[in-house]
Amino acid sequence: MARYDPIPLEEIKAARERISTDIVRTPLVKLNVDDAPAEIYLKLENLQPIRAFKIRAASNAMRLMDRKLLENGVWTVSAGNWALGLAWASKKLGVKCTIVLPTHVPETKLEKILHLGAEVIKVPADKFFDIFVTRTYEGVEGTFVSAFSDPAVMAGNGTIGLEILEDLPDVDTVLVPWGGGGLACGIASVIRAIKPDVKIYACEIETGAPLIASYRSGRAATNADYVHSFVDGISAPWVLPEMFDLAKTLIDDTLVVSLKETTEAIRLLAVQNSVVAEGAGAVSVAAALSGRAGTGKIVCIVSGGNIDLDNLVKIFQGKIP
Repeated sequence: MARYDPIPLEEIKAARERISTDIVRTPLVKLNVDDAPAEIYLKLENLQPIRAFKIRAASNAMRLMDRKLLENGVWTVSAGNWALGLAWASKKLGVKCTIVLPTHVPETKLEKILHLGAEVIKVPADKFFDIFVTRTYEGVEGTFVSAFSDPAVMAGNGTIGLEILEDLPDVDTVLVPWGGGGLACGIASVIRAIKPDVKIYACEIETGAPLIASYRSGRAATNADYVHSFVDGISAPWVLPEMFDLAKTLIDDTLVVSLKETTEAIRLLAVQNSVVAEGAGAVSVAAALSGRAGTGKIVCIVSGGNIDLDNLVKIFQGKIP
């Protein structure tokens, strides 16, 4: 099993320089809600070229790889946004890219992945989750690039933390969606190095919350409760052991929100701030609005905005997709 230390600050600063021509330095804006339980800010990663933060990690990982490793292309397993990030970086570098997707991948993300020129293989959910662990799939050539369990990936994600501390030096709390942990651990590596007293919470959805199960049991959950929902970007039945070990050193706790709280946050973001967030991108805001993250200045990572239009319509109708 791999073991990771927090990503060194110098590596994250180097990543920022490396990917500076690929990404948008996204704005940090205040949530326009007068009666919120805290002073809530939004880090708008939904404004990246692929409408998700994954472009930072994919760009850094690809630009660090030896060209010989890229000769047969790259491949990965992803529920959507990481696939977009790796496909985007591969297209920019002229490298073949293959994505193994779950059969339930949202149509919005699938269309964008294909548009970027990636080859797609769909597999059932049980096989899909296994590939994250085994990193193998028969018949696929090229170098595997993990969506989260990789120092280069976490370093790319950590650049978000640098921007937050520059734009809001007196931040009290940062809320980060937890999928595989690469985003949360990357950002937390920066914040612990520069301002260690800031509270950092991972945010999960009730339909797939393996990190809180891991915290409660003291070991990485391998078969946590999981039900597929429209919050597809962060739901999983497990936490990889190396990511749990790293999270324990970096993250204060995890906050679990409901589907109802998440749909309400998506609707509020659109109405109050003209921000379109997908389910995974809104869980941090849902957690902040619940009051469970405390008071003070809270930054919510709005990690992505790739939501199916049909689901968005249902949410505006007051329904849970």
